[in-house]
Amino acid sequence: MANEVTLGVVQFACTDDADENVATASRLVRDAAACGANIVLVQELFEGLYFCQEESPAHFARARPLDSAHPTLSAMKALSAELGIVLPVSLFERRNQAYFNTVVMLDAGSDLGLYRKSHIPDGPGYSEKFYFNPGDTGFRVWPTRFGVVGVGICWDQWFPEAARAMALMGAELLLYPTAIGSEPGRPDFDSMQHWRTTMRGHAGANLMPVAAANRIGTEHVGGKTQTYYGSSFIAGASGELLAETGRDGEAVLTATFDRARLAADRAAWGLFRDRRPELYGVLATLDGGPD
Repeated sequence: MANEVTLGVVQFACTDDADENVATASRLVRDAAACGANIVLVQELFEGLYFCQEESPAHFARARPLDSAHPTLSAMKALSAELGIVLPVSLFERRNQAYFNTVVMLDAGSDLGLYRKSHIPDGPGYSEKFYFNPGDTGFRVWPTRFGVVGVGICWDQWFPEAARAMALMGAELLLYPTAIGSEPGRPDFDSMQHWRTTMRGHAGANLMPVAAANRIGTEHVGGKTQTYYGSSFIAGASGELLAETGRDGEAVLTATFDRARLAADRAAWGLFRDRRPELYGVLATLDGGPD
């Protein structure tokens, strides 16, 4: 594995044309690679509009098996191979009678495996439980040529247990493809700073960089409307913002890290040394009560 790694994040507005979205993603990924990025993060479910605004059986047709006939996965594999980069790809997966919100991890075109979203939200504008089975992969990390990468998907980013689990499994970088924005019925509510702060806390608590890629723009699905607030970012190992972008406009972000330095700092802080797993059994309960 290379010691120095440059992480890239891209942000853009999605249409309901998968070919157009793949072309946009590919163009921005190329831009990130041209800036030196070795790992590039693209937003959640970028093939189309965020259909989970509504509950409609018609949207299940968007899901595909993750095989060689999958056009987006094939295009992203070719792009990853051409550029020699690590590329997590967020897709709506159909597996027999099950449907998952899935990331496939590509490393220079090689398929390293998949992660299926563990935490599935269910609220106005974010009706994901209608579409997605809870992920059955457990949390995943992948040893890539540019470091060990852990990926959570959107709602996973709110759970410190997920970030810590990936860190304990050896992750050096945590990545979160995302689709988040306005809250139907609550036009005065803006979660952006809370969203960022939570993930910056994961960075600081685990002493490793964290990045999130979010979509932008206003999308209309089934008579419903939602605006996504972008604000994609890369945080350093103490939670500091190293690169960020605004709520509007396409963007390419990069930040470079010394993996050996990060590993030495994690060891020196002692946060993993001083853990007391025997005291944390309450985390395996729903109500905090005894077994």
